Amino acid sequence: MGPLTDIELVERANTTLYETIERGDHEALSELWLEGQVSVVHPGWPVLRGRGEVLRSYALIMANTEYIQFFLTDVEIDVIGDTALVTCTENILSGGPAEEDGSVGPLIGQLVVATNVFRRSEEGWRVWSHHGSPVLADREDDGNGDDEGEDGDASGPAGGAGAPGGV
Repeated sequence: MGPLTDIELVERANTTLYETIERGDHEALSELWLEGQVSVVHPGWPVLRGRGEVLRSYALIMANTEYIQFFLTDVEIDVIGDTALVTCTENILSGGPAEEDGSVGPLIGQLVVATNVFRRSEEGWRVWSHHGSPVLADREDDGNGDDEGEDGDASGPAGGAGAPGGV
């Protein structure tokens, strides 16, 4: 098997980003981000700029999320020179602390569309920017512009904009 293409290397870096968050490994996550001016927008949060602010935000999310798992769909990767753009849908399953009896705490599902921008560095592809936006429309929208369900009630959002764990 020959050397990996840039697309394959970026796909690997993107997958590693999400796996690192799932493990709650803040030190490894720190190594995935470029040094210098980076940015992140978590669903429902303002833009955070600078490595310190970005990494603090992930520390906060990891400290307040007992369980998180990402199922990535609709992944598209484009590479131009030393910059790569990844768009995807984060199908997130997250949960809070375990119940007193030791059973799993409540789990919440959320859909977030994400854009991850990577830059090639001497260490490989590193995250330059992440932007996550909640999906507020049902995926099974019939396309007629009518937001009412069969019973006449307005459909609710697929996930809360400020739900912890959306990255």
